[in-house]
Amino acid sequence: MQRGRGRRTAALPLLLLAGVLLVALNLRGPLVAVAPVVDALRADLQVGAGTIGLLTSIPVLCFGLAAPLASLLIARTGVHRAVVVSMAGVLAGTLLRSLGSPGAAVAGTVVIGLAITVGNVVVPVVIGRDFPGATNVVTAAYTAALNVGSTLTSALTAPLADLVGWQAALASWGLLVVVAATVWTAALRQQTARAAAAEAAGTAPPPRPPITPGRPVWRQPAAWGLTLAFAGQAFSYYGATAWLPTLLSDENGMSRAAAGVSSSLFQVFAVVGAFSVPALVAWWKRPALVLLAVTVVWAALPVGLLVAPGLWALWCCLAGIAQGGGITVVFIAIVRRSSDLTENRRLSAMVQGGGYVVAATGPLVIGAVHEATGGWTLPLLVILGAVVVMAVAGTASAGGRAETDNEVGARPAPAEEARRG
Repeated sequence: MQRGRGRRTAALPLLLLAGVLLVALNLRGPLVAVAPVVDALRADLQVGAGTIGLLTSIPVLCFGLAAPLASLLIARTGVHRAVVVSMAGVLAGTLLRSLGSPGAAVAGTVVIGLAITVGNVVVPVVIGRDFPGATNVVTAAYTAALNVGSTLTSALTAPLADLVGWQAALASWGLLVVVAATVWTAALRQQTARAAAAEAAGTAPPPRPPITPGRPVWRQPAAWGLTLAFAGQAFSYYGATAWLPTLLSDENGMSRAAAGVSSSLFQVFAVVGAFSVPALVAWWKRPALVLLAVTVVWAALPVGLLVAPGLWALWCCLAGIAQGGGITVVFIAIVRRSSDLTENRRLSAMVQGGGYVVAATGPLVIGAVHEATGGWTLPLLVILGAVVVMAVAGTASAGGRAETDNEVGARPAPAEEARRG
Protein backbone atom coordinates (compact mmCIF):
# COMPACT_ATOMS: atom_id res chain seq x y z
CA MET A 1 0.00 0.00 0.00
CA GLN A 2 2.77 2.40 0.91
CA ARG A 3 4.62 1.43 -2.24
CA GLY A 4 1.58 2.48 -4.32
CA ARG A 5 1.41 5.83 -2.55
CA GLY A 6 5.09 6.38 -3.34
CA ARG A 7 4.49 5.71 -7.02
CA ARG A 8 1.61 8.19 -7.13
CA THR A 9 3.66 10.88 -5.40
CA ALA A 10 6.58 10.37 -7.76
CA ALA A 11 4.28 10.43 -10.81
CA LEU A 12 2.85 13.87 -10.04
CA PRO A 13 5.89 15.94 -11.08
CA LEU A 14 6.21 13.86 -14.26
CA LEU A 15 2.60 14.49 -15.20
CA LEU A 16 3.00 18.17 -14.46
CA LEU A 17 6.19 18.25 -16.51
CA ALA A 18 4.39 16.69 -19.46
CA GLY A 19 1.69 19.31 -19.02
CA VAL A 20 4.19 22.17 -18.93
CA LEU A 21 5.84 21.00 -22.14
CA LEU A 22 2.56 20.42 -23.97
CA VAL A 23 1.25 23.82 -22.90
CA ALA A 24 4.49 25.43 -24.07
CA LEU A 25 4.05 23.91 -27.53
CA ASN A 26 0.84 25.94 -27.81
CA LEU A 27 2.22 29.27 -26.56
CA ARG A 28 4.16 30.19 -29.72
CA GLY A 29 2.93 27.86 -32.46
CA PRO A 30 -0.37 29.73 -33.07
CA LEU A 31 1.57 32.96 -33.64
CA VAL A 32 3.53 31.62 -36.61
CA ALA A 33 0.82 29.40 -38.09
CA VAL A 34 -0.40 32.15 -40.42
CA ALA A 35 2.97 32.85 -42.08
CA PRO A 36 3.16 29.64 -44.20
CA VAL A 37 -0.34 30.20 -45.65
CA VAL A 38 -0.28 33.98 -46.11
CA ASP A 39 -0.85 33.87 -49.88
CA ALA A 40 -3.87 31.59 -49.68
CA LEU A 41 -5.30 33.52 -46.75
CA ARG A 42 -4.95 36.88 -48.54
CA ALA A 43 -6.56 35.51 -51.70
CA ASP A 44 -9.55 33.93 -49.93
CA LEU A 45 -10.19 36.75 -47.47
CA GLN A 46 -9.35 39.47 -49.99
CA VAL A 47 -7.31 41.47 -47.49
CA GLY A 48 -4.13 43.50 -47.82
CA ALA A 49 -0.73 43.30 -46.23
CA GLY A 50 -1.87 45.59 -43.39
CA THR A 51 -4.46 43.08 -42.19
CA ILE A 52 -1.95 40.26 -42.43
CA GLY A 53 0.44 42.35 -40.37
CA LEU A 54 -2.23 42.69 -37.69
CA LEU A 55 -2.52 38.91 -37.48
CA THR A 56 1.14 38.72 -36.45
CA SER A 57 1.51 41.90 -34.38
CA ILE A 58 -1.71 41.78 -32.31
CA PRO A 59 -0.62 38.82 -30.13
CA VAL A 60 2.69 40.47 -29.20
CA LEU A 61 0.84 43.66 -28.23
CA CYS A 62 -1.50 41.53 -26.11
CA PHE A 63 1.51 39.98 -24.39
CA GLY A 64 2.50 43.42 -23.19
CA LEU A 65 -0.75 45.29 -22.64
CA ALA A 66 -2.77 42.43 -21.14
CA ALA A 67 -0.10 41.07 -18.77
CA PRO A 68 -1.47 42.97 -15.71
CA LEU A 69 -4.97 41.63 -16.43
CA ALA A 70 -3.53 38.14 -16.77
CA SER A 71 -1.89 38.53 -13.35
CA LEU A 72 -5.25 39.47 -11.79
CA LEU A 73 -6.96 36.51 -13.47
CA ILE A 74 -4.33 34.15 -12.10
CA ALA A 75 -4.82 35.59 -8.61
CA ARG A 76 -8.57 34.90 -8.80
CA THR A 77 -8.55 31.47 -10.42
CA GLY A 78 -5.39 29.96 -8.95
CA VAL A 79 -2.28 28.91 -10.79
CA HIS A 80 -3.29 25.61 -12.34
CA ARG A 81 -6.81 26.69 -13.31
CA ALA A 82 -5.36 29.71 -15.07
CA VAL A 83 -3.46 27.34 -17.38
CA VAL A 84 -6.74 25.61 -18.26
CA VAL A 85 -8.29 29.01 -19.01
CA SER A 86 -5.29 29.83 -21.22
CA MET A 87 -5.63 26.62 -23.23
CA ALA A 88 -9.40 27.08 -23.59
CA GLY A 89 -8.79 30.56 -24.97
CA VAL A 90 -6.14 29.35 -27.42
CA LEU A 91 -8.51 26.67 -28.67
CA ALA A 92 -11.42 29.10 -29.07
CA GLY A 93 -9.24 31.65 -30.86
CA THR A 94 -7.73 29.00 -33.15
CA LEU A 95 -11.16 27.82 -34.27
CA LEU A 96 -12.50 31.36 -34.63
CA ARG A 97 -9.52 32.46 -36.73
CA SER A 98 -10.07 29.62 -39.18
CA LEU A 99 -13.74 30.39 -39.96
CA GLY A 100 -12.85 32.16 -43.19
CA SER A 101 -13.79 35.83 -42.75
CA PRO A 102 -11.57 38.86 -42.09
CA GLY A 103 -13.46 39.77 -38.92
CA ALA A 104 -13.22 36.26 -37.53
CA ALA A 105 -9.50 36.11 -38.34
CA VAL A 106 -8.79 39.33 -36.44
CA ALA A 107 -11.11 38.45 -33.54
CA GLY A 108 -9.61 34.98 -33.24
CA THR A 109 -6.12 36.44 -33.22
CA VAL A 110 -7.07 38.78 -30.36
CA VAL A 111 -8.47 35.86 -28.35
CA ILE A 112 -5.31 33.83 -29.02
CA GLY A 113 -3.12 36.75 -27.93
CA LEU A 114 -5.03 37.27 -24.68
CA ALA A 115 -5.05 33.54 -23.88
CA ILE A 116 -1.33 33.10 -24.54
CA THR A 117 -0.64 36.13 -22.34
CA VAL A 118 -2.16 34.24 -19.42
CA GLY A 119 0.02 31.25 -20.23
CA ASN A 120 3.14 33.40 -20.53
CA VAL A 121 2.67 34.79 -17.04
CA VAL A 122 1.44 31.70 -15.23
CA VAL A 123 3.78 28.94 -16.46
CA PRO A 124 6.93 30.44 -14.86
CA VAL A 125 4.92 30.64 -11.62
CA VAL A 126 3.97 26.96 -11.97
CA ILE A 127 7.62 26.05 -12.50
CA GLY A 128 8.73 28.02 -9.47
CA ARG A 129 6.10 26.40 -7.26
CA ASP A 130 5.81 22.80 -8.44
CA PHE A 131 9.40 22.09 -9.48
CA PRO A 132 11.39 23.75 -6.68
CA GLY A 133 14.17 21.17 -6.87
CA ALA A 134 14.64 21.46 -10.64
CA THR A 135 13.64 25.02 -11.49
CA ASN A 136 16.49 25.69 -13.88
CA VAL A 137 16.12 22.48 -15.86
CA VAL A 138 12.34 22.73 -16.18
CA THR A 139 12.63 26.37 -17.22
CA ALA A 140 15.06 25.27 -19.93
CA ALA A 141 12.70 22.54 -21.11
CA TYR A 142 9.83 25.03 -21.15
CA THR A 143 11.65 27.63 -23.25
CA ALA A 144 12.94 24.92 -25.58
CA ALA A 145 9.38 23.67 -26.05
CA LEU A 146 8.29 27.19 -27.00
CA ASN A 147 10.73 27.08 -29.93
CA VAL A 148 9.86 23.49 -30.82
CA GLY A 149 6.19 24.47 -31.02
CA SER A 150 6.87 27.35 -33.39
CA THR A 151 9.21 25.19 -35.50
CA LEU A 152 6.65 22.38 -35.84
CA THR A 153 3.88 24.80 -36.75
CA SER A 154 6.04 26.59 -39.32
CA ALA A 155 7.15 23.33 -40.92
CA LEU A 156 3.82 21.47 -41.03
CA THR A 157 1.13 24.10 -41.65
CA ALA A 158 1.88 24.51 -45.37
CA PRO A 159 1.86 20.75 -46.13
CA LEU A 160 -1.40 20.43 -44.18
CA ALA A 161 -2.88 23.31 -46.15
CA ASP A 162 -1.95 21.59 -49.42
CA LEU A 163 -3.95 18.57 -48.29
CA VAL A 164 -7.00 20.06 -46.57
CA GLY A 165 -6.93 23.83 -47.21
CA TRP A 166 -5.63 26.66 -45.04
CA GLN A 167 -8.73 26.88 -42.81
CA ALA A 168 -8.62 23.24 -41.78
CA ALA A 169 -4.83 23.42 -41.47
CA LEU A 170 -5.04 26.29 -38.98
CA ALA A 171 -7.92 24.65 -37.10
CA SER A 172 -6.08 21.32 -36.88
CA TRP A 173 -3.58 22.79 -34.40
CA GLY A 174 -6.47 22.91 -31.96
CA LEU A 175 -5.98 19.16 -31.49
CA LEU A 176 -2.62 19.85 -29.84
CA VAL A 177 -4.34 22.32 -27.53
CA VAL A 178 -6.91 19.67 -26.55
CA VAL A 179 -4.12 17.20 -25.72
CA ALA A 180 -2.35 19.79 -23.58
CA ALA A 181 -5.55 20.73 -21.74
CA THR A 182 -6.39 17.07 -21.11
CA VAL A 183 -3.00 16.28 -19.59
CA TRP A 184 -3.05 19.48 -17.57
CA THR A 185 -6.53 18.74 -16.20
CA ALA A 186 -5.36 15.31 -15.07
CA ALA A 187 -2.38 16.93 -13.35
CA LEU A 188 -4.69 19.48 -11.71
CA ARG A 189 -6.88 16.74 -10.26
CA GLN A 190 -3.86 14.97 -8.79
CA GLN A 191 -2.52 18.24 -7.40
CA THR A 192 -5.88 19.05 -5.76
CA ALA A 193 -6.12 15.57 -4.22
CA ARG A 194 -2.57 15.74 -2.93
CA ALA A 195 -3.05 19.20 -1.39
CA ALA A 196 -6.32 18.13 0.27
CA ALA A 197 -4.65 15.03 1.73
CA ALA A 198 -1.73 17.07 3.06
CA GLU A 199 -4.11 19.60 4.65
CA ALA A 200 -6.20 16.86 6.26
CA ALA A 201 -3.07 15.21 7.65
CA GLY A 202 -1.79 18.52 8.96
CA THR A 203 1.41 18.28 6.91
CA ALA A 204 0.77 21.23 4.57
CA PRO A 205 3.67 23.70 4.84
CA PRO A 206 2.89 27.12 6.32
CA PRO A 207 3.01 30.20 4.13
CA ARG A 208 6.42 31.82 3.84
CA PRO A 209 6.24 35.60 4.38
CA PRO A 210 7.66 37.81 1.63
CA ILE A 211 11.10 39.34 2.13
CA THR A 212 9.70 42.83 1.53
CA PRO A 213 6.10 42.74 2.84
CA GLY A 214 3.71 44.93 0.89
CA ARG A 215 6.39 46.42 -1.32
CA PRO A 216 5.11 46.63 -4.93
CA VAL A 217 7.38 45.07 -7.52
CA TRP A 218 7.37 48.27 -9.58
CA ARG A 219 9.23 49.97 -6.73
CA GLN A 220 12.07 47.47 -6.85
CA PRO A 221 15.04 48.48 -9.05
CA ALA A 222 15.78 44.85 -9.89
CA ALA A 223 12.29 44.48 -11.37
CA TRP A 224 12.90 47.42 -13.71
CA GLY A 225 16.30 46.02 -14.64
CA LEU A 226 14.84 42.65 -15.56
CA THR A 227 12.09 44.39 -17.53
CA LEU A 228 14.68 46.32 -19.54
CA ALA A 229 16.73 43.17 -20.05
CA PHE A 230 13.71 41.24 -21.31
CA ALA A 231 12.73 44.18 -23.52
CA GLY A 232 16.18 44.17 -25.13
CA GLN A 233 16.00 40.40 -25.64
CA ALA A 234 12.47 40.44 -27.08
CA PHE A 235 13.04 43.52 -29.27
CA SER A 236 16.13 41.90 -30.80
CA TYR A 237 14.35 38.58 -31.29
CA TYR A 238 11.22 39.91 -32.99
CA GLY A 239 13.15 42.46 -35.05
CA ALA A 240 15.59 39.83 -36.29
CA THR A 241 12.87 37.23 -36.87
CA ALA A 242 10.83 39.62 -39.02
CA TRP A 243 13.66 40.91 -41.22
CA LEU A 244 16.39 38.26 -41.26
CA PRO A 245 15.10 36.51 -44.42
CA THR A 246 14.93 39.83 -46.28
CA LEU A 247 18.37 40.84 -45.05
CA LEU A 248 19.94 37.55 -46.13
CA SER A 249 18.26 37.87 -49.52
CA ASP A 250 19.49 41.43 -50.04
CA GLU A 251 23.02 41.00 -48.73
CA ASN A 252 23.85 37.51 -50.02
CA GLY A 253 21.80 37.27 -53.21
CA MET A 254 19.72 34.38 -51.87
CA SER A 255 16.19 33.68 -53.01
CA ARG A 256 13.52 34.66 -50.50
CA ALA A 257 12.59 30.99 -50.08
CA ALA A 258 16.18 29.95 -49.43
CA ALA A 259 16.69 32.86 -47.06
CA GLY A 260 13.61 31.86 -45.12
CA VAL A 261 14.86 28.30 -44.70
CA SER A 262 18.34 29.54 -43.80
CA SER A 263 17.09 31.85 -41.08
CA SER A 264 15.33 28.89 -39.45
CA LEU A 265 18.74 28.13 -37.95
CA PHE A 266 18.04 31.14 -35.75
CA GLN A 267 15.00 29.33 -34.36
CA VAL A 268 16.29 25.76 -34.18
CA PHE A 269 19.46 26.54 -32.23
CA ALA A 270 17.43 28.24 -29.51
CA VAL A 271 16.93 24.77 -28.02
CA VAL A 272 20.71 24.52 -27.49
CA GLY A 273 20.73 27.85 -25.68
CA ALA A 274 17.77 26.95 -23.50
CA PHE A 275 19.51 23.87 -22.11
CA SER A 276 22.98 25.43 -21.93
CA VAL A 277 21.95 28.24 -19.57
CA PRO A 278 20.94 26.06 -16.58
CA ALA A 279 24.25 24.22 -16.85
CA LEU A 280 26.13 27.52 -16.82
CA VAL A 281 24.08 28.81 -13.86
CA ALA A 282 24.87 25.62 -11.93
CA TRP A 283 28.55 25.87 -12.85
CA TRP A 284 29.21 29.60 -12.43
CA LYS A 285 26.62 30.14 -9.65
CA ARG A 286 26.01 33.69 -10.96
CA PRO A 287 22.98 34.28 -13.21
CA ALA A 288 24.18 37.82 -13.95
CA LEU A 289 27.44 36.48 -15.36
CA VAL A 290 25.53 33.96 -17.47
CA LEU A 291 23.30 36.72 -18.82
CA LEU A 292 26.36 38.77 -19.76
CA ALA A 293 27.81 35.80 -21.63
CA VAL A 294 24.51 35.33 -23.47
CA THR A 295 24.52 38.95 -24.65
CA VAL A 296 28.08 38.60 -25.94
CA VAL A 297 26.97 35.67 -28.10
CA TRP A 298 23.80 37.57 -29.12
CA ALA A 299 25.97 40.39 -30.44
CA ALA A 300 27.54 37.94 -32.91
CA LEU A 301 24.51 38.33 -35.21
CA PRO A 302 24.60 42.09 -35.89
CA VAL A 303 28.39 42.37 -35.64
CA GLY A 304 29.00 39.27 -37.74
CA LEU A 305 26.59 40.29 -40.49
CA LEU A 306 28.29 43.69 -40.65
CA VAL A 307 31.86 42.37 -40.70
CA ALA A 308 31.54 39.02 -42.49
CA PRO A 309 28.07 38.56 -44.02
CA GLY A 310 29.24 35.48 -45.93
CA LEU A 311 29.38 33.60 -42.62
CA TRP A 312 25.68 34.23 -42.02
CA ALA A 313 25.03 30.57 -41.07
CA LEU A 314 27.50 30.81 -38.17
CA TRP A 315 26.04 34.10 -36.94
CA CYS A 316 22.47 32.74 -37.16
CA CYS A 317 23.42 29.64 -35.16
CA LEU A 318 25.18 31.67 -32.45
CA ALA A 319 22.34 34.17 -32.19
CA GLY A 320 19.84 31.31 -32.05
CA ILE A 321 21.70 29.85 -29.08
CA ALA A 322 21.75 33.29 -27.46
CA GLN A 323 18.08 34.09 -27.94
CA GLY A 324 17.07 30.72 -26.49
CA GLY A 325 19.44 31.25 -23.58
CA GLY A 326 18.40 34.88 -23.08
CA ILE A 327 14.76 34.22 -22.34
CA THR A 328 15.73 31.23 -20.16
CA VAL A 329 18.11 33.18 -17.93
CA VAL A 330 15.57 36.00 -17.48
CA PHE A 331 12.88 33.51 -16.42
CA ILE A 332 15.35 31.88 -14.00
CA ALA A 333 16.13 35.31 -12.57
CA ILE A 334 12.40 36.03 -12.10
CA VAL A 335 11.93 32.85 -10.06
CA ARG A 336 15.05 33.44 -7.96
CA ARG A 337 14.28 37.12 -7.36
CA SER A 338 10.75 36.34 -6.12
CA SER A 339 10.25 35.89 -2.39
CA ASP A 340 6.91 34.08 -2.78
CA LEU A 341 4.37 33.02 -5.40
CA THR A 342 2.51 36.32 -5.35
CA GLU A 343 5.68 38.26 -6.02
CA ASN A 344 6.63 35.72 -8.69
CA ARG A 345 3.32 36.31 -10.47
CA ARG A 346 3.55 40.09 -10.25
CA LEU A 347 7.20 40.22 -11.30
CA SER A 348 6.52 37.87 -14.22
CA ALA A 349 3.64 40.09 -15.35
CA MET A 350 5.71 43.27 -15.06
CA VAL A 351 8.77 41.91 -16.84
CA GLN A 352 6.84 40.28 -19.67
CA GLY A 353 4.30 43.09 -19.93
CA GLY A 354 6.87 45.85 -20.33
CA GLY A 355 9.19 43.69 -22.42
CA TYR A 356 6.58 42.62 -24.95
CA VAL A 357 5.26 46.16 -25.40
CA VAL A 358 8.76 47.14 -26.50
CA ALA A 359 9.12 43.92 -28.53
CA ALA A 360 6.01 44.74 -30.56
CA THR A 361 7.83 47.75 -31.98
CA GLY A 362 10.86 45.70 -33.06
CA PRO A 363 9.75 44.77 -36.60
CA LEU A 364 8.35 48.26 -37.17
CA VAL A 365 11.48 50.06 -35.99
CA ILE A 366 13.88 47.82 -37.90
CA GLY A 367 11.76 48.13 -41.04
CA ALA A 368 11.47 51.91 -40.74
CA VAL A 369 15.22 52.34 -40.25
CA HIS A 370 15.92 50.10 -43.25
CA GLU A 371 13.49 52.03 -45.41
CA ALA A 372 14.94 55.38 -44.31
CA THR A 373 18.57 54.39 -44.95
CA GLY A 374 18.15 51.98 -47.84
CA GLY A 375 20.60 49.54 -46.26
CA TRP A 376 21.08 47.15 -43.36
CA THR A 377 23.98 48.71 -41.47
CA LEU A 378 21.92 50.98 -39.23
CA PRO A 379 19.17 48.40 -38.58
CA LEU A 380 21.85 45.95 -37.41
CA LEU A 381 23.31 48.62 -35.15
CA VAL A 382 19.83 49.15 -33.66
CA ILE A 383 19.67 45.42 -32.82
CA LEU A 384 23.16 45.66 -31.34
CA GLY A 385 22.01 48.60 -29.20
CA ALA A 386 19.10 46.53 -27.85
CA VAL A 387 21.52 43.73 -26.97
CA VAL A 388 23.71 46.24 -25.11
CA VAL A 389 20.66 47.40 -23.12
CA MET A 390 19.98 43.78 -22.24
CA ALA A 391 23.58 43.32 -21.10
CA VAL A 392 23.73 46.42 -18.90
CA ALA A 393 20.27 46.10 -17.32
CA GLY A 394 20.41 42.32 -16.97
CA THR A 395 23.81 42.01 -15.33
CA ALA A 396 22.79 44.66 -12.79
CA SER A 397 19.53 42.88 -11.93
CA ALA A 398 19.80 39.13 -12.50
CA GLY A 399 21.51 38.58 -9.16
CA GLY A 400 24.87 37.51 -7.86
CA ARG A 401 25.62 34.08 -6.49
CA ALA A 402 22.76 31.74 -7.32
CA GLU A 403 21.22 29.22 -5.01
CA THR A 404 21.48 25.63 -6.15
CA ASP A 405 18.31 23.84 -7.12
CA ASN A 406 18.49 21.91 -3.84
CA GLU A 407 18.53 25.17 -1.91
CA VAL A 408 15.59 26.44 -3.93
CA GLY A 409 13.85 23.15 -3.29
CA ALA A 410 14.08 23.79 0.45
CA ARG A 411 11.69 26.72 0.09
CA PRO A 412 8.18 25.72 1.16
CA ALA A 413 5.27 26.58 -1.11
CA PRO A 414 2.47 28.59 0.51
CA ALA A 415 -0.26 26.26 1.69
CA GLU A 416 -3.11 28.41 0.40
CA GLU A 417 -1.66 28.53 -3.12
CA ALA A 418 -1.09 24.77 -3.07
CA ARG A 419 -4.67 24.20 -1.95
CA ARG A 420 -6.17 26.49 -4.60
CA GLY A 421 -4.08 25.05 -7.42
